[in-house]
Amino acid sequence: MIDRQLALACLLSLISASIALAEPGQGGEAVPETDAPPAAPPAAPSPASPAASPPASPAAPAGSTETGPAESNELDGPPGAVPATVPPAVQPPPPGFRPTGTRPEPSIEEAQKAAQAALDEQDDPDGLPLKELRVFAEVFGRIKSDYVEQVKDRELLESAIRGMLAGLDPHSAYLEPEQYNDLRVGTSGEFGGLGIEVGMEDGFVKVIAPIDDTPAQRAGIQAGDLIVRIDDKPVKGLSLSEAVELMRGEPGSTIKLTLMRDSEAKPLQVEIERAVIKVASVKKRLLEPGFGYLRIANFQARTTDDLVKAVEALQQKNDGPLKGVVLDLRNNPGGVLNTAVGVSDAFLEDGLIVYTEGRMEDAKLEFHAGPNDVLDGAPLVVLVNGGSASASEIVAGALQDQRRALIMGNPTFGKGSVQTIIPVDNRTALKLTTARYFTPSGRSIQALGIEPDIILERGSLTLAAESDVAPLKEANLMRHLEDDRSQSDENDASASPDNPDQEAEQDQEQPLAAEDYQLSEALNVLKGLAILGQTPAAAAKAGVADADAEAAASSPAPESSSTP
Repeated sequence: MIDRQLALACLLSLISASIALAEPGQGGEAVPETDAPPAAPPAAPSPASPAASPPASPAAPAGSTETGPAESNELDGPPGAVPATVPPAVQPPPPGFRPTGTRPEPSIEEAQKAAQAALDEQDDPDGLPLKELRVFAEVFGRIKSDYVEQVKDRELLESAIRGMLAGLDPHSAYLEPEQYNDLRVGTSGEFGGLGIEVGMEDGFVKVIAPIDDTPAQRAGIQAGDLIVRIDDKPVKGLSLSEAVELMRGEPGSTIKLTLMRDSEAKPLQVEIERAVIKVASVKKRLLEPGFGYLRIANFQARTTDDLVKAVEALQQKNDGPLKGVVLDLRNNPGGVLNTAVGVSDAFLEDGLIVYTEGRMEDAKLEFHAGPNDVLDGAPLVVLVNGGSASASEIVAGALQDQRRALIMGNPTFGKGSVQTIIPVDNRTALKLTTARYFTPSGRSIQALGIEPDIILERGSLTLAAESDVAPLKEANLMRHLEDDRSQSDENDASASPDNPDQEAEQDQEQPLAAEDYQLSEALNVLKGLAILGQTPAAAAKAGVADADAEAAASSPAPESSSTP
């Protein structure tokens, strides 16, 4: 601890000296100390040491240095003579006098050499890197003296802080007052902008996911798009906060984004009108009688409560318990960790949800589920894709490892780290990566993501044109057998192409497969689980039991023995 304090003090001294040298008119010769005590009279030369006073040159007076001849004064005597004894209070020290046992303030060069020597002797790997601190001080001083424009010390130090955090990982950052306020407003669910969650990749702004019902989603922005220009201004070289600042503006104003997309050979230009973004955390609807749909756009402070209310509303609309639910986490960029735990807990009755590990003791946490499954054990299918990140992956990983849900879609984003907001003062804060999180089975999601149980490629379904001629059925054949006349009449009426009510209903409702192919496939799987009356956990156990039975059946039976 003392070594660190000494090193920091040395760094501050170097910075102060660099600033002093950088300021014009502040340099000059060192002023000798005036309060140093005089030296004791020198001893007479010993007769046994003739080389001590060579005859060819006069003896140097006491207090002289090797930098040049000593200045003469009224106290100097002839060569070899012993000076008269004078009381210390009366005799002043000669110019350039350096008393034994004292040293002047070190110069910058001496401080640098001392720091380098300490660095060479340093064995503690956790100690401060004195060489790099010396380089920092030199760069700081050089900027102060040589940069084309004068820069304030505060600006240089704030830039150094931002650079330190930006060099750690894409998610750590120094939050200035405006950014700190935007973060607090964003977690509340209402903010201004385009409605996209973004990060940095190779110096460009990467779209993690567009938020539902926002200008970005309506303009066709997709997860994975790289933003290379903002209003014809290159993004390369900008920090993430600077790029976000350019994309925000007054509601109603327009912005032009230049995008790079994997599926397109040329850059795309999209013009978007800014708006006030109000994020609806949870959306709900009945896909079919008994089967519900829950969409979580992002994880806000109130998401868990909204989810429970949405399930209750679906059950009330269904006039009874639900047979199954599709939970849609596609393009969900994440959010609050505690909310992800709450959403997972809503579908689990016990077991581990997620745990985190970090260097600090308070970063090592475990979260467990409590009783009361909001679906009462009904089958659950979770949809994910490459835009599902962070908190979304926590939910998907917990439900997958606990065999509570079947995961369908595409591999997720792979953000397995936890960021903590650490206030520096009332206006600024640090967003610092403090831990990694792991699924109940111990999987790390960082840079890997969640692998779905069933892969669903993204695509669209084009419906075949309907024929003008209705298909022929048994009821249309002459002299067909009739079992129940009333039921047959109802079937004939419903099958007749001349039924105007049926045609109107078909015209108004588009098949789910044409609207959302992945959701349609998830619903089909959910129906299968409901028909079998099994949750994914029960299905997995049944699959293991069937495999064991099949293995036992295929093994040769032991030969029977007989006793003669």
